Amino acid sequence: MTLLITWPDTGPETELRRTSDPAEIQAALAPVGVRFERWPVRDDVPADAEAGEVLAAYRNDVERLTAQESFTTVDVVSLHPADDPDWPVRAAAAREKFLREHTHDDDDEVRFFVSGSGVFYLHVDGEVHAVLCEKGDLLGVPRGTAHWFDMGTRPSFTAIRFFHEEEGWVGSFTGSPIAARFPDFDTISTEPAVCP
Repeated sequence: MTLLITWPDTGPETELRRTSDPAEIQAALAPVGVRFERWPVRDDVPADAEAGEVLAAYRNDVERLTAQESFTTVDVVSLHPADDPDWPVRAAAAREKFLREHTHDDDDEVRFFVSGSGVFYLHVDGEVHAVLCEKGDLLGVPRGTAHWFDMGTRPSFTAIRFFHEEEGWVGSFTGSPIAARFPDFDTISTEPAVCP
């Protein structure tokens, strides 16, 4: 289930917001320039579908967003558990790459989750917003926004990525250790949706 949790950036001891309501998530993130949308889910697209099949299934939505935002490159990234003995090493390396706070100087980070899930952490205006994105969620992080991403210790997701720049993903790491102070994907994905 999609979830937004907001804390002060001093640490997760004080929870400022927790909601699984898509309208509330969109309203909370819009003032900091973050785009959140829910797209209709295509149940006929397998979780491990090839990139061409994914893009064909979501062609109308991809074309609409590309026209609206003038994206030049669209691709599909996918990581799912496999029997391959090298998979745990590949998964850990992929996770590690995005766990440190970074920005993108020349592009937004826009992802649509076709399957699976991951948590985007947005560090904005003295707060950290953790957005657990799942199948059907689109999140757009504006260029220059400090953030990090956690796909968990057993990553399983397929996402469509949108870029304004042909180089694709280029991160500028801030050097801040902030990410280590907040709950990770594995913790957040098992928490209740609403405050007790």
